[in-house]
Amino acid sequence: MLIPHDTRIALDTVVDLVNTAPESGQNDGLADIAALYEFATNHSVSGVGDLSRRDLKAVHGVRGLFAEIFAAPDSRSAAELVNQLVAAAGTTPQLTDHDGYDWHVHYFAPGASIADHLAADCGMALAFIVVADEQERLRRCEAPDCGRAFFDLSRNRSRRSCDSRPCGNRLHVAAYRARRKEAAG
Repeated sequence: MLIPHDTRIALDTVVDLVNTAPESGQNDGLADIAALYEFATNHSVSGVGDLSRRDLKAVHGVRGLFAEIFAAPDSRSAAELVNQLVAAAGTTPQLTDHDGYDWHVHYFAPGASIADHLAADCGMALAFIVVADEQERLRRCEAPDCGRAFFDLSRNRSRRSCDSRPCGNRLHVAAYRARRKEAAG
């Protein structure tokens, strides 16, 4: 699957944003404004000015909608959620070449809040995935006690675990043991 650079960056951002949610007893990765600033810096979110509790709450809302898209049972459901997300963000496509990057498209309006920025750019990246009929690549780790989001870039869409080495190892060991048990039984 050929994914343009800016779409890939947006997909990575979506995955990382979804994975900040407090699930399975983990702490919220975006518990405060400092964490939101750090997230924006680590993901090169441009145009982030002063952030407030209101911005944090709005990003939590966007994060929840992204999580729903990962859980959507079919492309129609995912499309409805993506449409809701990008419409609320007031998408305004424009070409830009900032910070040493070649021409690419931003979908957020100039001066948009960080939540609208994430909803527009990342929402459009997810829209491209739905249009390409690749929604099944939006996955959750199948390892016990994990459930982290990831985007499956494997050629045959067979990846079942997140990038965490223990998760992949646990799944491989469980599959091996199941095959051995079946062969012995």
